[in-house]
Amino acid sequence: MQADLPSQDAIYQPTNFWAQASQPIIDELRQHGFDAFRSLETTRVFFVPTYGAPGGAYTREQFEQLMALVGSMDKPGGKTYQSLLHALSGELWALADYRVLLASSADDKGWPLASFSESDVGAPQEQFRFDGRAFSRSALNYLNGLSFLRQQIGDEVASIRNVLEIGGGFGTLGEILSQLGRFSYIDVDIPPTAAVSSFYLKQQGGEHFTDYLATRELDVIDVPAAPRQMVLCPWQLPKVQGTIDLFVNFISFQEMELHVVKNYLQQVDRLQTRYVLLRNLREGKAVKSDQVRYGVDKPLLGSDYDTLLPNYELLATNVYPFGYRTIDGFHSELRLYRRRG
Repeated sequence: MQADLPSQDAIYQPTNFWAQASQPIIDELRQHGFDAFRSLETTRVFFVPTYGAPGGAYTREQFEQLMALVGSMDKPGGKTYQSLLHALSGELWALADYRVLLASSADDKGWPLASFSESDVGAPQEQFRFDGRAFSRSALNYLNGLSFLRQQIGDEVASIRNVLEIGGGFGTLGEILSQLGRFSYIDVDIPPTAAVSSFYLKQQGGEHFTDYLATRELDVIDVPAAPRQMVLCPWQLPKVQGTIDLFVNFISFQEMELHVVKNYLQQVDRLQTRYVLLRNLREGKAVKSDQVRYGVDKPLLGSDYDTLLPNYELLATNVYPFGYRTIDGFHSELRLYRRRG
């Protein structure tokens, strides 16, 4: 994937955010391999989200300092110690998201999302267990996003059979769909994350997974029938033929520039996608500067999608309960669109 990238059209090259982030990730993966990728420093910063450090409001070092202070106040196992650990570790936040999942699953419309349990592929550093099932922040983000979709379109969820995602992180959505068992899934992503998600999904779907080497030379890539999953690189997206029931992008569009997102959404439209489910910072990502290395030239705002999706109507947006509001006032909102006509 990495060898093929430089010769591709500029529209499929990483923009500033990922151009800056890719090399440190590649270096760390080359040094440590993929077996424990969910415990590596760079992956946890960029595409393995956590509730606690480093995804929370403090670093791992600060967490350890805070826990040392907690330890001076109460013995391990004490009520004060356990209560503060519950909050500082991120488990309290994860439990809140899990409660949203349960509350929204009373009528699952044939999508038993609350029965999901995440694997330990990649040796996750942070994973919480509720009612005997395992969840990461990535898993609960997707599960609550899909719960929002299910709430908004009701019985129509039964008609969704295939899913296209751009920027699938390490493959969580594919794992969820694999456990539901009746979907085909295409993840389009740049290297190195596309290589990581390939590693992850191959261990979820086994013989039902198609990797980049199998599609690299194809001029036409048909939308697969369930239960097949595949990972493609962005320059392959124009070769995909068929129709898509659901398109998903969680977070990564906000890390791109507007002209790049516009091109991707034109491809989504070309495939006559019925539903578009997005998660984005309503106020957009920070602008790059001397102080902000991993920034964008111009923030992509939540309202920009209305212009970028002219053939779609906005059905609903949501911050609470399925998204969240950051401590510094940014809104991580879900946006759901339906194709007109």
